[in-house]
Amino acid sequence: MKKALSLLLALVLVIGLAACGGGTDTTTTTAAPADNGETTTAAPEETTTAPSGDKEKINLYAFTDEVPGMIQRYLDFNPEVAEKYELNATIIATTDGAYQPALDQALAGGGADAPDIYCAEAAFILKYSQGDAYQFAMPYEDLGIDVAAKLEEADIAQYTVDIGTNPDGKLVGLGYQATGGAFIYRRSLAEQVWGTDDPAEISKKVGPGWDTFFAAAEEMAAEGISMVSGDGDVWHAVENSSEKGWVVDGKLNLDPNREEFLDIAKTLKDKGFMNETTDWQDPWFADMKGEGPKPVFGFFGPAWLINYVMAGNSGGEAPGEGTYGDWAVAEPPVGFFWGGTWLLANKDTAKAEVVADIIEWVTLDSSEEGLQYMWANGTLNGEGGTKDSVASGTVMAKSNGELDFLGGQNMFDVFIPANAFANGKNLTQYDETINSNWRDQVRAYVAGEKSREDAIATFKQNVADNLDVIVE
Repeated sequence: MKKALSLLLALVLVIGLAACGGGTDTTTTTAAPADNGETTTAAPEETTTAPSGDKEKINLYAFTDEVPGMIQRYLDFNPEVAEKYELNATIIATTDGAYQPALDQALAGGGADAPDIYCAEAAFILKYSQGDAYQFAMPYEDLGIDVAAKLEEADIAQYTVDIGTNPDGKLVGLGYQATGGAFIYRRSLAEQVWGTDDPAEISKKVGPGWDTFFAAAEEMAAEGISMVSGDGDVWHAVENSSEKGWVVDGKLNLDPNREEFLDIAKTLKDKGFMNETTDWQDPWFADMKGEGPKPVFGFFGPAWLINYVMAGNSGGEAPGEGTYGDWAVAEPPVGFFWGGTWLLANKDTAKAEVVADIIEWVTLDSSEEGLQYMWANGTLNGEGGTKDSVASGTVMAKSNGELDFLGGQNMFDVFIPANAFANGKNLTQYDETINSNWRDQVRAYVAGEKSREDAIATFKQNVADNLDVIVE
């Protein structure tokens, strides 16, 4: 993730989690703004708070202060637990790949300082739930959680369950946030071209399928409007709608959907359907304000993109200012997800009872006292907080997802089915590296620097040279 987003999200978290402080024993190895599936580039900062010494430590490893803030709130809500335990959070940003080696060392080293709970994001969760480090994670049922009953009661998005299930079929990780994606579009531009901004009608205009989407792009282009800002806006929808992941049975697999991204990206450029921005760069943010060379109709993303990126880059803070309030969400042409954080428990934790209670409260409690209800309704730290899409469909169905930014639309009407459509069976533990490699080669092809064949050949060679993956 580029620096602009890192700084933006750092500010959001400072504001949003300010009420979560107090009583937390935190060792911050690196400043860690919210990540949401991309690598941060926050400047290193070391801060250490000495342990109080009179309570047992709940050791947590995380890459942002989001989950530490949640667990501190759990302790605030449960003073009888807080009398015995305090949080000892080690927060290490994913910058320069720093988080995973530190976590791996802590898990392998064991002992009193080993994490009781640890976090993994979408880019590398498979390593810890199904891959090289899955053996460190304790199945939720071994913690004493009634997994089957809680999953059904909470109506947890299936893709998050699939991702958090180990090779033995045991659930070892879940998240609090659901990151199923939608198409986020400008109401005024929809009115200009089609005479309606109704999300149900726009859903029919942009999908299902890429042929329908590009037909809509033709109509937008006729009015001087770009369908998207850059090809990166489409990539996550392509990547996470693929049937299979990058590695199948130890071999590199170029899924037809992902290979099609070469054609999709080239069409976007050749037909002028995009402003040719790169995601997380200033021109991309400018398009959210409506200040690019051409107006941009929409972006692909989950609720976090709306809350933590687009709202702060809309040029306003209330309807009528900049593009604030001129947005809505529609069903995307293909189901996908983007980002997310999974919570796992160390199989060697000596604090299984409190660890189980924390994990259940964060990931499976669908009551109004659970983390997800408060997260969905923006009440974790009091009224008026940011509302977000959560993993529990039960929670979103009884929550108020109306946002002024979306012209008063209840975003949960779109994100509940979006979470159900997402596919969690196409990830691998190598995604972070392979995705970056693939996108570099696609850009070279679209720019005319390489032929299609050369781009694919270079991609395969890079994978063969850098990863323990068979390339044929």
